[in-house]
Amino acid sequence: MPHLRYSGLPAEQQQAVFLDIVRSSPLLTDVLNRAQRLNLPDWYIVSGAVYNLVWNVLTGRPETHGIKDVDLFYYDASDISYEAEDRIIKAGEEIFSGVTLPVEIRNQARVHLWYEKHFGLVCPPLQSSKNSIERFASKTHAVGIRLEPDGRLGFYAPFGLDDMFSLRMTPNTVADNRETHHVKSLRAQQNWPEVTVVPWPEAAV
Repeated sequence: MPHLRYSGLPAEQQQAVFLDIVRSSPLLTDVLNRAQRLNLPDWYIVSGAVYNLVWNVLTGRPETHGIKDVDLFYYDASDISYEAEDRIIKAGEEIFSGVTLPVEIRNQARVHLWYEKHFGLVCPPLQSSKNSIERFASKTHAVGIRLEPDGRLGFYAPFGLDDMFSLRMTPNTVADNRETHHVKSLRAQQNWPEVTVVPWPEAAV
């Protein structure tokens, strides 16, 4: 099947294909260049704007099909007040003005302050943006991309890229995110019927 043409390839080949897709994306190229201007510590573009865009390329759909927004993570533990994060969000509104999708900016050093109220689960204080990516409900989602200071593309994919290139939603049992995995899997299959879902293991946390 054409949409699975990169599934099962060696990691180095998948990484090269992934970076080529990012470089050829007008949306990601624009957002990455603008994000670099914010000069945020430990930042990544994550979630749907990354893996959904790859799925759209693989399945021949428009670039932004099924993508609601662009998530921009950064990590700054020096000031975890709401006011400090809000200043960054307001600066981002100006920087990202004119981008075709809304850009949601969140300091991952603050996540433990609101996560339980929002999701009903306790989240320990995170140590980095990478730490946050490692806790995504589905391993498929766990990929972040950024521009390094020298202009190179840097990325973090702790579980590799094969789930993404296989259009396979695989649970990440580091935390009890089974409900999030289920909801996101349903939405994924509505937008990309080619997606297969690995169910949450009953014995997991």
